[in-house]
Amino acid sequence: TCSLLRSPKGFPKLKNDTFLRAARGEETEHTPVWCMRQAGRYLPEFRETRASQDFFATCRSPKLCCELTLQPLRRFPLDAAIIFSDILVVPQALGMEVVMVPGKGPTFTEPLKEVEDLMKLRQKVDVTAELGYVFQAITLTRHSLEGKVPLIGFSGAPWTLMSYMIEGGGSTTMAKAKSWLYRHPEASHRLLRLLADVIIDYLVGQVAAGAQALQLFESHAGHLGPELFQDFALPYIRDIAQAVKSKLKEEALPLVPMIIFAKDAHYALRDLAHAGYEVIGLDWTIRPQEARAQIGKDVTLQGNLDPCALYAPKEKIGELVKKMLESFGTQRYIANLGHGLYPDMNPEHVGAFVEAVHAHSRHINKH
Repeated sequence: TCSLLRSPKGFPKLKNDTFLRAARGEETEHTPVWCMRQAGRYLPEFRETRASQDFFATCRSPKLCCELTLQPLRRFPLDAAIIFSDILVVPQALGMEVVMVPGKGPTFTEPLKEVEDLMKLRQKVDVTAELGYVFQAITLTRHSLEGKVPLIGFSGAPWTLMSYMIEGGGSTTMAKAKSWLYRHPEASHRLLRLLADVIIDYLVGQVAAGAQALQLFESHAGHLGPELFQDFALPYIRDIAQAVKSKLKEEALPLVPMIIFAKDAHYALRDLAHAGYEVIGLDWTIRPQEARAQIGKDVTLQGNLDPCALYAPKEKIGELVKKMLESFGTQRYIANLGHGLYPDMNPEHVGAFVEAVHAHSRHINKH
């Protein structure tokens, strides 16, 4: 249970470090597995906990975030927990208003329209003042996990956050945000730099609060081609890894493994392999062998089952998992979906996925 805070230090001893070992490239007895959006609407208990609450009010309640983070671990033998939060808390910390509109998703009441709108953003963000509720949720959850599995913290990456701040919500083309990259490159870099600086402090704060790994979500990488990615996404992705690591060292905090998940960015895998991350997350649109060939042997891969495969009968899920493990290999690999779980998925099929990863990877490792 998520009873309120004990001392932030003196965390319980970790009992299952398979996920961290795989992330660092050490040998594991089984392939670790977790799911993006594992704390989510596909679980009836999640819908029940969330029912009476505004979405972002839930994000601001450490007790609720803790409860939602733990729910999937009560059902499935997952190898990691990921803190329940949202990538859009960072634009909120910059002073933008975001509301969750039923049937539409996250919506900015006043998106950035003109370059002058950048002046409305907080130029210096005190992450503890603005995002301290996430740090509290992480500390509380780390205690409440009782060392069962490691806890992952996360943030959206600068381009992905910028695209939401300009589009005002989801978009199929990202035309407004991309037009900034072509029309206002200097202003785009100013915004991306501002975001990167906040993200760096935010991620370091998450480790100080108890996060044992960090994932950076460049969810909208697929809207950029190789050139735009090279100019407007990659430099900040690199910089975040480097700056987070040097700040962790300076503050004598643990050097935790970092994961970069750039969705639909096959064109950038070689660059991402040298961006300073221990793990590269893959979506389902690339063959495991191809990813491994481009990324090389020194980086752990994570992914990449098509989330829709979980609609298949359980036996079929087992076959697909076996094939995936044979393609990636069971070492230097973390099993996951190629994107998050969808709200209408059957929890039993999620369980079948998790158990298949454990069973097949153990079998492959023995033989």
